[in-house]
Amino acid sequence: MEEEVGVAFELGQTSPAFRSVIGTNNGIGSIGILLDGSEEQKQHYLPKLASGDLIGSFCLTEPDAGSDAASLKITARKDGDHYVLNGTKRFITNAPEAGIFTVMARTSDAKGASGISAFIVRESPGLSLGKPDKKMGQRGAHTCDVIFENCRIPAAQLIGGVEGVGFKTAMKVLDKRHLHIAAIAIGAAKRMLRDALAYAMERKQFGQPIVEFQLVQAMLADSKTEIYATECMVLDAARRRDEGRDVSIEASCAKYFATEICGRVADRAVQVHGGVGYISEYGIEHFYRDVRLFRLYEGTSQIQQVIIARGLMRGTEI
Repeated sequence: MEEEVGVAFELGQTSPAFRSVIGTNNGIGSIGILLDGSEEQKQHYLPKLASGDLIGSFCLTEPDAGSDAASLKITARKDGDHYVLNGTKRFITNAPEAGIFTVMARTSDAKGASGISAFIVRESPGLSLGKPDKKMGQRGAHTCDVIFENCRIPAAQLIGGVEGVGFKTAMKVLDKRHLHIAAIAIGAAKRMLRDALAYAMERKQFGQPIVEFQLVQAMLADSKTEIYATECMVLDAARRRDEGRDVSIEASCAKYFATEICGRVADRAVQVHGGVGYISEYGIEHFYRDVRLFRLYEGTSQIQQVIIARGLMRGTEI
């Protein structure tokens, strides 16, 4: 995990859309198979995902199930040696290019998480895609609805061959993913700070570069301080995970804190650029739009607060 976040620190300094292709494919698009798949499933799918022969996608969110991920409505009914899937998934990254989908679906009428199972779905009759989403930012990270209408898949594509544990698989995937997104947010914040500093050193007002003005220096200094603190937090959580420790709380702390500070750094970067920060040709405004998504997807900031607070209530060591 420490190695992965190190890579993410660098990828985050590129376009978030470029990062998304790699991070989704090697992350949520494949980690469910890596963690809970059968040995046969791992051997068949993981090499293809690693090589890029297959592009992976993760289907959890639905029109009525976002933050409340346990309230999934899509069904997967057993029919002989097949399952038949019906329902719709929403905002699915990589879906327009994906050759494989990790799909969470309800295999029983049990309420909540206990009735959810995880499946590997390839291109199959009954699987279709909605129109591409038009988004505020990260437009190069393609998303759309994934629609299942009597979509038949072999029973062998049930991840791990066990029903009813799909929600646990999804949560394990997201625990790891929270650290990845936190590291990406740090990378993006570093890029924005570097661009803001370069502009402040070149831009002159009142006969001197604006970086000489203390109020501009304060915005740069605050950004550097928050980035450094968050980088330390993410590295610590990653190392704990590598030691085999449960870092669900720490991963949520990192995702919450990193994405929030990334938004603050973005706002300051636009402020340092002044009027040109609002103009698209200067580039900083697209980062401002792109990073806004970090506080929403794969668990909003408010959901991370709930996870952290519930962990404290369970007696997690402070």
